Amino acid sequence: MTPERTIVAPAKHLPPLSTDRLLLRPWRSDDIAAFAALNGDPRVMAHFPATLGQDESDAAAARNAAHVARHGFGLWAIEVPGVAPFIGTAGLMIPEFAPPFGAADPCVEIGWRLAHPFWNHGYATEAARAALTFGFDHLGLPEIVSFTTPDNVRSWRVMERLGMARDPAEDFDHPLLPVGHPLRRHVLYRLRAAAR
Repeated sequence: MTPERTIVAPAKHLPPLSTDRLLLRPWRSDDIAAFAALNGDPRVMAHFPATLGQDESDAAAARNAAHVARHGFGLWAIEVPGVAPFIGTAGLMIPEFAPPFGAADPCVEIGWRLAHPFWNHGYATEAARAALTFGFDHLGLPEIVSFTTPDNVRSWRVMERLGMARDPAEDFDHPLLPVGHPLRRHVLYRLRAAAR
């Protein structure tokens, strides 16, 4: 295994990104309670091993802050100006496991997690598109991947709307989940900078 490569970003903080309807911004302390509520919702966490309690959610927020400090990118807080100060997160992360599929070094994934009241508005696609643009245009990433369980149709439809493509031969068993776990199998989507 090769050592993890650090991408040098222009700054070790998340610059705010604006879209037609959204503001992707650095996290504030008042986001933590809303993030915990999101992570405790069984509907939001249906394709994850379990919901998260307050301490687990706080630990996830701390890991994101550490990732941003180390790499200069991570998950943004998503705000709908004039509507809601925090509806979820979206952004880019280096996975916490060595990917079992061939990928760019380092492998960077895009992900999103929105509170249930804000589903079905196109917010996930809009936020993820801004994160993809940042990854390709500002970080110079050659490729961005995304993965989820086969049953998470909502997420892989977002991946397809973003122009990401799946090769079923690259589907994989998530190495952090035990053999026999019902969520272990994952589908993989990719988008290469040259294919945009």
